[in-house]
Amino acid sequence: MTPIGYNLRNQWQFSDGDQVVIEAEELKSLIKQELRELNFDFNETGNLVLPDDDKDTIRSLHASSRQIELENSQEWIKKALEKYQNFFASGVELTPKKIKPLLILVTEKWQHDLFRLARYTWALPYSQGFGRRMRYLIIDDCNEKLIGIFALQSPPIGFPARDKLFDYPEGRKTELVNQTMDIHTLGALPPYGRLLGGKLAALATISNEVRQDYKAKYSGRITEMEKRELPANLVALTTTSAFGRSSIYNRLKYNGEVVAKSIGYTEGFGSFHLMKLYPLFKEYLESEGVDIKGGYGTGPRRKWQIMRSALESLDLPGDLLNHGVKREAFLFPLVHNLKDYLEGKEDEPEYRNLPFAELVEYWRERWLLPRSTRVDGWHKWDNNAIAQSIILTKG
Repeated sequence: MTPIGYNLRNQWQFSDGDQVVIEAEELKSLIKQELRELNFDFNETGNLVLPDDDKDTIRSLHASSRQIELENSQEWIKKALEKYQNFFASGVELTPKKIKPLLILVTEKWQHDLFRLARYTWALPYSQGFGRRMRYLIIDDCNEKLIGIFALQSPPIGFPARDKLFDYPEGRKTELVNQTMDIHTLGALPPYGRLLGGKLAALATISNEVRQDYKAKYSGRITEMEKRELPANLVALTTTSAFGRSSIYNRLKYNGEVVAKSIGYTEGFGSFHLMKLYPLFKEYLESEGVDIKGGYGTGPRRKWQIMRSALESLDLPGDLLNHGVKREAFLFPLVHNLKDYLEGKEDEPEYRNLPFAELVEYWRERWLLPRSTRVDGWHKWDNNAIAQSIILTKG
């Protein structure tokens, strides 16, 4: 039988129509080929060396994963665009002085669909998040156009950049860390992005409305993993930049106070650069009798854990998941006494009073209006470019 190619559905296809599970040596070869195509090099110890750390290089590392996402979602994207393209503004539809941001907690199907469609326009592959999740739209109430989006998810229990800041009381780390959330996606849509709408989205995350929504949603909830009720306090947010140093979070202040505190950089581990081969990693482990199922009751199986297990089974170094992209980490305190609260020295969080309406006015005067007179690219933006960025053409 002669192989005619891999169909990205976990199996090799052969000329006579048969299919077989990929073998170890074939998977090793594909891994090395993928790393070469991404222009990774290897140092003297066999570890990966990032081609460059500029934003264009990092975007290119995500390109194949994003391409697969778009290919798999084309039918849905085309239908969604027919319904929701009018939510995306052209520059001529904006009057900066009249922009009126409205914060919407995503609860209805059309809101989820609009969020998903907007998220597909970004350079990073789409992610639903994990654990506790909250999504938001920011709509311009003046013209009903989408300004930006952001989403929160359960925080990582182990996060060195954050954990070095706090001396958690013994036995309470999980309880206390779970009173924070992680911003796993955030940004503005064009042309609002040119007017620093990303700064508005970042400010919106710390608003009273978000933590009140959190309390309303999670009060009295029993955790799936440990079957216990956690306090429905939201005391801080964390995030990491998408492309190294962040242009949105750096120098982000409200009334002179830092909103997003830079707390260091990640160590450069992850799986996105090999995500194109993720179906093969799963197929290979299953063929070896490894249980890759995750979910409640067995603990979440992070994709990088599955890929690391596969690499170890193939006798390849787990450090192949050290892609070298060191993301800047940020902490957003929502309470005045965050350190004492997370260290168990104080029992009640002292919340900052940050109404969304006041954050909007600050953004308007500090960034929106000055920016609108300094740059003019936003005037010329045509919302048909949205379709061009996510509808794939053959050839």
